[in-house]
Amino acid sequence: MALMTVEQVADFLGVQVIRVERLARENLLVAADKDSEGKPLFNDDDVKRYKVLAERLGGL
Repeated sequence: MALMTVEQVADFLGVQVIRVERLARENLLVAADKDSEGKPLFNDDDVKRYKVLAERLGGL
């Protein structure tokens, strides 16, 4: 299990950082931990599963 930063998740999903922060705030993408600045860190497997689900539902 590797952790991804908000910026890494945004790059992987092809969206803006603000979108990832909103997904975390709305609990659509659940943070596994927080970094030293209090920003969320995400499990890479969760991010991959979210991307697959979002694509099935019509895209990000």
